[in-house]
Amino acid sequence: MKKSLVALALFGAFAATAQAQSSVQIYGTIDAGLGKATGSTTAVTKRDNNKLGFKGTEDLGNGLKAIFQLEIRYESDTGTLESNGARPLFQGQSRVGLQGDFGTVRLGRGLTAFQETSTGFEPWSGMPTPAGFQTDLTVAGYTSDPLSPAGNSRNRFSNAVFYNSPVISGFQFNATVAAKEANNNAAVAASVRNLTTNASGNYFVPGNVAPASNPYSVSVTYSSPGFAAMAAYERNGLQAKLWSVGASVNPIPELKVMLSIQHQNDEEFKIVNTGTKSWVLGANYDVGPGKIRAGYGQKTPDGVVKTKQASLGYDYNLSKRTYVYADISNKKAASTTNYNVSSTTNYIGVGVHHNF
Repeated sequence: MKKSLVALALFGAFAATAQAQSSVQIYGTIDAGLGKATGSTTAVTKRDNNKLGFKGTEDLGNGLKAIFQLEIRYESDTGTLESNGARPLFQGQSRVGLQGDFGTVRLGRGLTAFQETSTGFEPWSGMPTPAGFQTDLTVAGYTSDPLSPAGNSRNRFSNAVFYNSPVISGFQFNATVAAKEANNNAAVAASVRNLTTNASGNYFVPGNVAPASNPYSVSVTYSSPGFAAMAAYERNGLQAKLWSVGASVNPIPELKVMLSIQHQNDEEFKIVNTGTKSWVLGANYDVGPGKIRAGYGQKTPDGVVKTKQASLGYDYNLSKRTYVYADISNKKAASTTNYNVSSTTNYIGVGVHHNF
């Protein structure tokens, strides 16, 4: 009897120790609403990405931890994987690494240093709603992974190493380097510049081609009470280059005002008109249980009519995990049939967002 009690006590102590040293968390987001854009019918849509994730840590001792994170993206209106299954199962990210006094090192697939940093200086926090600015203006129409398969999200690197330094006096350095590895991209035919639908023309890109040099992305961030800033530089698999700077200030605790500026150079892929510039000015204002989001931005691609967008949004928190929202926006951009002529798109959307 005594031996059994001792064994039971030892087992309980071991189980408690193991639980303290490692943990796995299941988390996610589900977002759905109704949206209507000019020229389209009202449809079930989303403001944010829907995700199901698994992340965990294991304490290895001496301040060292093993970490991992897997994230699936899905469509709440159909229950299917994002983009009808054309994207990877773990579209959001699939990374494993180590964390310690040296910072964090991970390997796998995830947002680049630039893409991850820039969302903090965009009034919709990088959410892909048409009212937001991240997917077009904040990235100046740039893609981090142009050599990925069709349908893939192109703001991430696959086959990459990710590093985040410790935060020292408010500063942090972040870097992402991808392998020179082919990733089953489709061939891109060469095109010739014309007067209405192609302002630049482009060179031929063969299918399943490896990058000429390693794609990489670096950023530096600074954060202090009431102020934050970032600077980033990135080069993708087609040798397109982008630099970005941003800053935010809180003149009062409830108000955050932010500005970001970007410039893209695409001369290794496009033949003429290879530069694109953009800027976004935005604000978030907390009012009781709600948040007002507002922004205005412009994008100036070479040889194409300027893009101008104004957006306004509102979140109302029903709890710590759930809020309802409404967004409206007006966007003027080059027409798809004639890049010398502006086309206006108005958007309105409402929905509910839940974190679990």
